Parts: sequence; C-alpha cells; structure tokens
Amino acid sequence: MPLAPTDTLISYHFTFTDGESIEHAVALEAIRELPEAAAWTRLDFHQCPHCPLSTSEVQRCPFAEALQQPVDMLSTHASFEPVTVLVCWRGRKISQYTTLQRAAGSLLGVIGATSGCPHTRLLKAMAWFHQPFSGSDETLFRVLGSYLLGQYLRTRHGLEADWDLAGLREVYRNLRQVNLGMAQRLRAAAEQDSSVNGLILLDLLAADTLHSLDQYDGELDRFFAEYLQVP
Repeated sequence: MPLAPTDTLISYHFTFTDGESIEHAVALEAIRELPEAAAWTRLDFHQCPHCPLSTSEVQRCPFAEALQQPVDMLSTHASFEPVTVLVCWRGRKISQYTTLQRAAGSLLGVIGATSGCPHTRLLKAMAWFHQPFSGSDETLFRVLGSYLLGQYLRTRHGLEADWDLAGLREVYRNLRQVNLGMAQRLRAAAEQDSSVNGLILLDLLAADTLHSLDQYDGELDRFFAEYLQVP
C-alpha cells in the first residue's frame, strides 16, 4: 500500500515573537531539491575523521547538504530566542513554545537520520516514527525499541541478529563524532549560534543515550514493571 504524502513529509514551522515565520520540510522518501552547494558542505571541509566516504568519489557531505537550507534560514537568529514550533506529520500537529536551539535540535535530528550519512542510516527507522522534542527516557525507549525490532526483522529475513546491542553502541559512538564534525562545519556557516547549539543539545541527548546503553541503570524499569514480575 503506497504511503500518503503526509506520511513521508515532516514539516517544521517556526514563528518568532516579531511575527516572522520560517518553514522547513524533511522528505523521508522523495529526492530533495537542494540549493546550490555552499563551500562548507564539501566533504573535505572538516570531514569527520571516521567518515567512510572518499573525497575522490563524493564531493559533498550528505548531512551538510541536507542542513544547508535550514541553516541558511535560521542563521540570523540567536539560540535563546523564543519560538513557537508547529510540527505537521501523518495528519497530526504538535505545537510547542520553546527556545530556538531546542526546536532546531529536534529538526536537526530528523534531518541527520534521513540525510544519507553512512553513520546515521540506522536512525532512519526512528525518523519514520519521529517524535519531536523527545526527552531522554523517550529517546532511549525509541532507540532500543527500533533497534531490537530491526534485529527481529533481520531474523525473519534469515540474517544474524545483534541482541546484545553491540552494533547500537557503535552507532551512537559514531554519531557523537558526526555531531562534533557537523558542529565544526556549522560554526563556519551560521551568523548566530542557533543551529550549532541545537546540534550540541542533540549530542547531549546522544551522549545520554550512549551512557544508558553502556551502563544501563534501570531508567526504563518503572515503565515495564509488569514485564519484570515473576509469573
């Protein structure tokens, strides 16, 4: 069954206190129409040390290319500016009044997951079930749930599963390096700091998730009390 257009397009609409409005949509399936590439999107411009792409074969960093348009739109705004954000997707609308850096962090997360970066590709499943402004426990729930479901689906296709989460830990270690590399790029691109700070907030969430994966302290146990009861 084909998906409806509202199921493949996540729209973020920012409204600032002075009445200015900015909108950016993230396509989950369709090929993006990208603006003329800026110099900071070149693959060799602050390329992540662990990037598997070759500059002889790929000219542009896919994550940076996907970020160029929203960075251009938000670059003149400071991270602490209050903003009302309306997220439209799957026929739903989620609205929140927050700071631009937190709103940008939510948008950057889904952009990264769908950008085509080799180190974020396993996060795309989460993008299909995007939850704006997730907290640490919500993120951990979604990360573990999507990864373990992915492993179950692998077994259904005759593939080996990673039930001890070693691959997921590696994904998040790589993601932290990607976030650092993108922050370096954005510092060279943004007139203000909203996009950079949004990425920093996103990285803090990634660090929190990685810590829980490396040393689980029971953060989700209370939500699964019924599962933990002895029959």
